[in-house]
Amino acid sequence: MGNLFCCVKVDQSTVAIKERFGKFDAVLEPGCHFLPWCLGSQISGHLSLRLQQLDVKCETKTKDNVFVNVVASIQYRAIANNASDAFYKLTNTRSQIQAYVFDVIRASVPKLNLDDAFEQKNDIAKAVEDELEKAMSAYGYEIVQTLIVDIEPDEHVKRAMNEINAAARLRVAANEKAEAEKIVQIKRAEGDAESKYLAGLGIARQRQAIVDGLRDSVVGFSVNVPGTTAKDVLDMVLITQYFDTMKEIGASSKSSAVFHPTWTWSSP
Repeated sequence: MGNLFCCVKVDQSTVAIKERFGKFDAVLEPGCHFLPWCLGSQISGHLSLRLQQLDVKCETKTKDNVFVNVVASIQYRAIANNASDAFYKLTNTRSQIQAYVFDVIRASVPKLNLDDAFEQKNDIAKAVEDELEKAMSAYGYEIVQTLIVDIEPDEHVKRAMNEINAAARLRVAANEKAEAEKIVQIKRAEGDAESKYLAGLGIARQRQAIVDGLRDSVVGFSVNVPGTTAKDVLDMVLITQYFDTMKEIGASSKSSAVFHPTWTWSSP
């Protein structure tokens, strides 16, 4: 019906390419337009101005000879003011963009090691975007944004990288465990040393108390029993302690003490 009344409708976010007798005549904006087909005017085609996205997967090799698949996401759209260039100059826009992406990625990634490629994804994306912007602007297209969404090494390489990472983490864990055990042993040794030190102080004080008690006993016994010497008192105290010790050993069923005679050797 539109062609019958020489009218044509152009949808929103779309432009129409108008030709007259096969030659480009004008770009029709969204809306309703008069198209005198009887005078040779016709619509050659429509061009979308919407943002489009192209995902490109490119296989290449890094500097350390690891094959990877680089996945780039290209967001682009046709420029309304250059709609005629975008419509006439390229027959397959997506293939053209893909060729430029391949060229830039295969020129950039081989200069980087695998780890560097992961770290410099933004630099690779910027290089792709700059090259595409320079090339596609001549064809009436704008590159809105370029993203490197993924870098996929070979499955064997990923497994090896995971094993290296796991080994490194196990090594760190082993070092931490050894350091913890070292600290425990040092603290235990310090505790033992402190315990022995305190035990030594206790024994020294005990012996001092025994000496003080013996001294007081000798003095008191000598005063109360005239004619006794200090040696007599000490012999009596030692004998008393000997019998007390024998009594304690006999009362215990788990005693492990062993007595043996004392031999006195004399020179011939």
